[in-house]
Amino acid sequence: MFFGNKLFTEYFWGMNQKVIILSSVWVEPKSSAAGTRMLQIIDLLKNQGYQIHYAATAAPSEFSFDLSTLDIQTHSIELNSKSFDVFIKNLNPDVVIFDRFMVEEQFGWRVLQQCPNAVRILDTEDLHCLRNARQLAYKQNKKFDINDLFSDHAKREVASILRCDLSLIISEFEMDLLLTTFKVPAHILFYLPFVTTLSTPNFLKNKNFSQRKDFVCIGNFLHEPNWATVQIIKEKIWPELRKKLPEASMQIYGAYPSQKVLQLHKPADRFYVNGRAENALQVIEDAKILLAPIPFGAGIKGKLYEAMLLGTPSVTTTLGAEAMHENLDWNGFITDDYNDTIAKCVTLYQNQTVWDKSQQNGYQIIEQVYKLERFKDLFLQKIIDVKNNVTLHRNSNFIGEILNFHLNRSTEFMSRWIEEKNKK
Repeated sequence: MFFGNKLFTEYFWGMNQKVIILSSVWVEPKSSAAGTRMLQIIDLLKNQGYQIHYAATAAPSEFSFDLSTLDIQTHSIELNSKSFDVFIKNLNPDVVIFDRFMVEEQFGWRVLQQCPNAVRILDTEDLHCLRNARQLAYKQNKKFDINDLFSDHAKREVASILRCDLSLIISEFEMDLLLTTFKVPAHILFYLPFVTTLSTPNFLKNKNFSQRKDFVCIGNFLHEPNWATVQIIKEKIWPELRKKLPEASMQIYGAYPSQKVLQLHKPADRFYVNGRAENALQVIEDAKILLAPIPFGAGIKGKLYEAMLLGTPSVTTTLGAEAMHENLDWNGFITDDYNDTIAKCVTLYQNQTVWDKSQQNGYQIIEQVYKLERFKDLFLQKIIDVKNNVTLHRNSNFIGEILNFHLNRSTEFMSRWIEEKNKK
């Protein structure tokens, strides 16, 4: 168990607390970094003694993680239904975590009505408004501008953040954006990136330079940046890179590939689209380089984080590495020029000295940026402080209280209209 300095006080406080996570999906850590992130949050809370429930509006899939193995009670919930009101009131949680702002929009007002003293936490995963604005700029072939952020999407997402008692932010870049651009109060934000307990003894078990081969890129294809990244590799990078490294292959992995993704599979060009990886960590560790020329997106990138853990150097873009390494040297190369990307891939693939140094850079980033010890006690204490001073905490965010008041009225009427319509 993970214990901090306030060992018994905090642990036994947690044992008396009930947490429910509300989501539109079930946890799929083998499909996306978001699933890994959610399991990390669950593990952090569970190891502090919280009783955890998980509820989703979707049906489980064959790839859903079996939460019962973690002694977590699971529930199915309905949208626009009074049944949720009865369910949440009977459960009477102390803490409610919304998985993304769209879930808070659906259920936040109901939680507030039925369980007014429950601490409401939003896990943003990443800032959707930032990702969407960058995606739109990319598709319009123009440079992203900060003014692109001020969209209806941003209004919805920032309003959701303001309505909650606390929002978990995965990137320091996004923390700064919320504080300086959107003027969100600092006391309702908490920086929580990916976290790990792994350290040097674990890293020594990773494969070395001579045990690896090929390039890899991995990512859930329901996530638009992953598809754009693979297109760039196939069209802009791989044709020339293959000429320079004819013995190497490009291995593409990702859950939920569409037909347009699968049709890129060209064994004759040593370009392989493999679909879902049975063991994502293994395919990253087997590769000599993780190639991720990410053109747009937000948050921090799970594939790049896992590459560091597994000792796999990476070549990515400035946006790909955004907020991931503080002021430390990258575990490979960061470049936004396709020709330079090709040159850096060749160097990293052929030069063991450069490769070994890049691997060590990744380990140093993990040790200084992503160690669980940096966050676990602060996170738990933040929840305790909000719970014990919830009225004062909310009064210090009066704009959020105003938004809750108006959302309760408008969203409630719309939801009840849909509920009545569904009865016909």
